[in-house]
Amino acid sequence: MSKVRLSLGILALALLTLNVSPAVVAQGTAIKDGWLVTKLHSLFVPEDALSGSNIDVDVKNGMVTLQGTVPNEAARARALAIVKGADGVKGVTDQMRLAPAGTDMGDAAARTADKAADRADRAADKGVDASRKAGRAIDDGWIKSKIYAQYMADWNTVLDDSDIDVDVDKGVVSLKGTVKTAAAKAKAVSIAKATDGVKSVNDQLRVAATN
Repeated sequence: MSKVRLSLGILALALLTLNVSPAVVAQGTAIKDGWLVTKLHSLFVPEDALSGSNIDVDVKNGMVTLQGTVPNEAARARALAIVKGADGVKGVTDQMRLAPAGTDMGDAAARTADKAADRADRAADKGVDASRKAGRAIDDGWIKSKIYAQYMADWNTVLDDSDIDVDVDKGVVSLKGTVKTAAAKAKAVSIAKATDGVKSVNDQLRVAATN
């Protein structure tokens, strides 16, 4: 066997071990921590099983820590399954908590019921986001993941190499972390402001210093 073929075999084995798709690497997309946080949240958006969840995703060198709250064990299991199956994830630490009765999670359930009553009317509106029609309530957890999902669309252009932390409290969004340029900062804030359910945006993003 030639040295080239042997080297390719070793590379393929390494990629499989790390759960990184060779196609991703071939396309030149580096799986960085900021990208992975954004990607995982984008995977949470359409999941009805995660309704009422408010999950924080932290990634360091491909190791994922999940914090925040879920309404039940089924939601916990679904979140873990999504993360473990994602490219670039080397390991997962589960620190999610079941939301105690009487917290904002109850409010989220109430909002879900209210929204179900007029969903038929809103479904006729072509401007309604598809994920809203899917049944997941527009609560803080959904807003957070939805903002990240929209960031994915601009990742290979404006927002590449960004490391943005999104926090949502009763519809008020706080953006922290770093972006490469002033244009990226403006884009991140604009996306957040235009997201359904957002009341206001507190911009604390920093433009990373360049050498």
